[in-house]
Amino acid sequence: MNKQPKPEKLSPKRREELLRVLEARFKKNVSRHQGIVWVKVQAKLEANAEKLWSLNEMERTGGEPDVFGHDGKTGEYIFFDCAPQTPGDRASLCYDHEALAARKEHKPKGSALGMAAAMGVELLTEGQYFELQKLGEFDTKRSSWIKTPAEIRKLGGALYCDRRYGRVFVGHNGAESYYSGRGFRGSLEI
Repeated sequence: MNKQPKPEKLSPKRREELLRVLEARFKKNVSRHQGIVWVKVQAKLEANAEKLWSLNEMERTGGEPDVFGHDGKTGEYIFFDCAPQTPGDRASLCYDHEALAARKEHKPKGSALGMAAAMGVELLTEGQYFELQKLGEFDTKRSSWIKTPAEIRKLGGALYCDRRYGRVFVGHNGAESYYSGRGFRGSLEI
């Protein structure tokens, strides 16, 4: 199991830069979060330095995180990576640490679950991935590992999604496989 490193604190300058980028993206893409007010989102972000650090990691690695929704029960805002293609800085990864350890030759640089944990985010579920695709056409050239059910992972497999031919597909591979065009999309609740 990968240990999650203690998140670093963002410098005041980086914090302000990130908040400006997030606010601009929020305002540019109102259809993703109708009925949600930026001032409330910003207040949550400013009160949670650890989650802001995770959002910075999503941004730093090319994910273009944006508010996707609001959980009325918990009061949390949900951010997804909304880059048109799965982030290239998170590609060429096998699925998890177990798969990485099983590779004897040509090991990838890491695993999707390991990198997500280090960033403090979760992989999108299949349902979340399909919800994201309702907002546009994502992953038309790349694919994204998604959170794989335990019964599939126990058998050595892992799931990924992409959009081809005007529709969204769910595919499978051995969890130890990796491709330059496959990464992962993260989600974060704040």
